[in-house]
Amino acid sequence: MLTRFNSLFPLWALLISLIAFIANAPFAALGGAIVPLLSCVMFMMGLTLTKDDVARIAKDPKPVLIGVVLQFLLMPILALTFSKMLQLSNQLTIGMVLVGSCAGGTASNVVCYLAKGDVALSISMTMVSTIVGVIATPLLCSFYLSATISVDTWALLLSIVQMVFIPVMLGFTCKYFLKGITQVVEPLIPTLSVLLILLIIAIVVALNAERLLDVGLITLIAVVLHNLSGLAGGFYVSRLFGLDIKQSQTIAIEVGMQNSGLGVALATQFFSATAALPGALFSVWHNISGSLLASLWGRKRTSLEYILRDQESSPPPE
Repeated sequence: MLTRFNSLFPLWALLISLIAFIANAPFAALGGAIVPLLSCVMFMMGLTLTKDDVARIAKDPKPVLIGVVLQFLLMPILALTFSKMLQLSNQLTIGMVLVGSCAGGTASNVVCYLAKGDVALSISMTMVSTIVGVIATPLLCSFYLSATISVDTWALLLSIVQMVFIPVMLGFTCKYFLKGITQVVEPLIPTLSVLLILLIIAIVVALNAERLLDVGLITLIAVVLHNLSGLAGGFYVSRLFGLDIKQSQTIAIEVGMQNSGLGVALATQFFSATAALPGALFSVWHNISGSLLASLWGRKRTSLEYILRDQESSPPPE
């Protein structure tokens, strides 16, 4: 039942966004809760990490390295490109670049599983990009936004350490020392993460309810182009580096699906509610596109596996 609930995340995201848009006052009052909520999600992500994830990276670092480089090289450039192309305001451009400079999101692991991709690679990429992002995200924001607005790089770095690195490490430590407790809680983590992300989306939509009608459509177009270009770029570039289709599909999902919750939290804390709007829209859209892609790739791989099994079980021709 919980798995079914989690798989319908795009539907819940659309519904909660609509509710928050119409009845925004209760959610807008929770504006200060975005950062603590994200920290809780990161803590739960830490609870899912294992020593095996680290061992996998050490054994075969090439796919992870390619994926993480694409994550932090391709997505910020695409964000700035589409922002300039569609002539977004400074605050919306900031929000786009923030999302593009963030690590992969936890939802990508679920989407990769549904797509029958390389789940081990997906988890490893999320872990590495999250840790690398502690340094990379503030530096990328400072680099790409310096002409638009003054960015306090050190404050941004400190905030990411507090919101991401420390909660993830605490979660990982708890899993190591409190195995009995974490094993009981772990099956609930995907559902709890979904609920917290839904609440973050609702808060941001509520804070931007008055602005959505003015800038919502053009911002949504920018977000859709950003996400789809990231998915396509992640797939085709990784294929050029010689990775197989399963690995390339996994990297496509990881590159295209950002930790938009972190982008929202940083935008709210350091810039404005308007700057958080691209992150909120990205949270909704990338789960829709990711789920559709997972359904398509998952069905194709299931059909292929069925054909191969059928060929293997057939008697040889006489």
